[in-house]
Formats: sequence, structure tokens, C-alpha cells
Amino acid sequence: GMGTYLDHAASTPMRAEAIEAMTPYLDHMYANPSGSHRFAREARKALDEARDLVAATLGCKPGEVVFTSGGTEGDNHAILGAVRRFGGVAVCPAAEHHAVLHCVEHVNGVVVRVNNVGTVDLDDLQRVLEAATEEQPITVVSVMAVNNEVGSITPMRDVARIVRKYAPNAILHTDAVQAACWVDLREITPLVDALSLSAHKFGGPKGVGVMVIKTGKNLEPLIFGGGQERDRRSGTHNVSGIIATAKALEVTDQTRAEETERVTKLRDRLVDEIRAQVDGVLETVPREHRVPGVAHLCFSGLENEALLFLLDQADVYASAASACASGAMEPSHVLEAMGVERSWSNGALRLSLGHTTTDAEIDLAVSAIVSAVNQLRR
Repeated sequence: GMGTYLDHAASTPMRAEAIEAMTPYLDHMYANPSGSHRFAREARKALDEARDLVAATLGCKPGEVVFTSGGTEGDNHAILGAVRRFGGVAVCPAAEHHAVLHCVEHVNGVVVRVNNVGTVDLDDLQRVLEAATEEQPITVVSVMAVNNEVGSITPMRDVARIVRKYAPNAILHTDAVQAACWVDLREITPLVDALSLSAHKFGGPKGVGVMVIKTGKNLEPLIFGGGQERDRRSGTHNVSGIIATAKALEVTDQTRAEETERVTKLRDRLVDEIRAQVDGVLETVPREHRVPGVAHLCFSGLENEALLFLLDQADVYASAASACASGAMEPSHVLEAMGVERSWSNGALRLSLGHTTTDAEIDLAVSAIVSAVNQLRR
């Protein structure tokens, strides 16, 4: 294969079941589902079945499912769609993915502090919501379910309670892109008004996403045209991609419990063996606050760029921060917001595991990381 792939948080290999499900719609079932002839109606039926499957997996109504181009579009749609429709102020924590953070900054919203595990500071959130005025009401609050860089899990129930109490008219959105593999989304969807997912983070194709927009929560569309997706997201449906996404989500949901157990063991062994063999390793977030798929480590006295280069040469693929910012090696905004000191954050390494990760890959990764760290420290 491709060596030791420990960058599942950036993108996952597609699941065989998803590829198999989508192939007929690339090959011979190519009609546009918005058409009115029988061939189009067959595509439409497949699309409707995919929507039903996604809704069942997320715990929402089929009519609340909107198919998008990915997580970035869903995040943008929640924030820009709310502010363009209702005016007012957008709010998010400082450790959000840039697809949320840059949107909130773009509309001159408010960025809330995070704690030392990278989840929203609930007291600061409450303070910001309480300080809103009638002229400047809070119209959207976006809080990620799981952090893409350090893997920390947000207590969404607490967030929802605070938002419902202090900003009852606000749209509550969650970027659940990194949650799909590890958290039963039926526990998150009922708490929020809008939710975004990205297919390539759970074994589906790139360029496809899912958004949940609850009934009666009217966001301004980002994309106008033929009125697909009940006027919420125009554009010809990516039928094959949507079918693959629904299948990948179904398999992810069905295998989540056993995968969580399997991957937790692999991740703990990865971290424990590295820490047993080299000094000066910080496990950025305690395990009880984190999903199984992410091991985020900081190595003292190292530059992560040099570390990644050596790992790449050893065919071990990892990352320093979220993949969207590659090329720019300034310290991650997430670690900065968490208050991780520069001497540690310079040596940050994200190792992310997934459904194809094996014991053998963990062995290879441990030996490559230990040898690269020793080489750089010499």
C-alpha cells in the first residue's frame, strides 16, 4: 500500500462498500434526478433512498437533510446563511476549523475563549451571550463537536443548554466533521439546529457533504439556481457521490462500537510505546477528553517540519496541524488558543487513525518516530 498512513483526520480511504454502491451511477445510471422521464425517476428514487438512510443514521427527518459539496460549505452556510437572513452577531470558539472561524471573523462576529483541552470555555460563552443587546442580537452560535486537530470532544449538551437559555433565538450549529467516526450522531443532532459533515472523513468521496437544517430554521441559501434540495442548495445532484456518502455513513454507524474499541487500543499503544522510548513528549489532551482516532503529541526541542520530513522519508504519513493550512508552518491557532507554549507547539505532531489502521502500521510508526526524534535531537 501507501506506507503507514496516519492522517485519517485529513482524509480517509474510501470504503469498498461505498465504491461499489456508487459505481452504477458513474457508469450506466447517469440521468439527472431532477428530470421527469423514467430514467431520471430511477436516479431520483436512489437519491431519496440515500436521503432516508442518512436521516436514519443522524436521527433527523429526511426533509432536514441537505446534500452539499463538503464540510466547508456546510460551515459557511450555517454562519453566512444565518447572518444574511437575520443580521445580528455570529459567535464561535477560538479553536474552530477555519471554515467556521474565518466566516465568523468575516462577518465581524465574536470569538470565544477555549480551555486547555481546546473545547469552548462555557463561562466565556455565557458571558458573551448575556452581553448581547437588542440592536445586536446573537443570531448564530457554531461550536464543533470534535476538534480536528487535537481530537477533543465538546460537551454539546452543556453548550446547547447555555445557548437555549441565553440566546434562545440563535441558530445553534455544530461542525461534526470529525465526530462521525467516533460519536453516535443521534446524540448530537437533536441538540442543534444545523450540523455539517464531510464524506471523505468517514470513508466516502471528497467533494460531498451533508448538512442538517432543522424544520423551520430558514437560512439564506449560498447557492441559487434550479431550486434543488428544497431551494436550500441549488445545483444538479452529485448522485454517485451522495449514494457513496450514504453507504459510507451507514457502514461507519454499524461498525462504530467495535472500531472505537479497536482503534482506542491501537492509539494507546502508539502513544505509550513512543513515550516509553523518548523523553520530552507531551500528550496534548488527556485521553478521557478525546476521540480514539487522534493522538496529538508535542515533542520538546523539535521543529515539526523537520520531523514530518523524516517521517515522510520513512513512508510514515502524519501531519502537524489541519491539512488545509499546509505550507504555512506558523504555530497552530488551536494550540495557541489552548495556551500551549511555543516550545511545545513547535514540535506538534498529529497522528490520526481510522478504519484501515493495522497493528503493523503502529509498529512501523513507533520505530520511525522514535528514530526521527532521536536523530533530530542529536
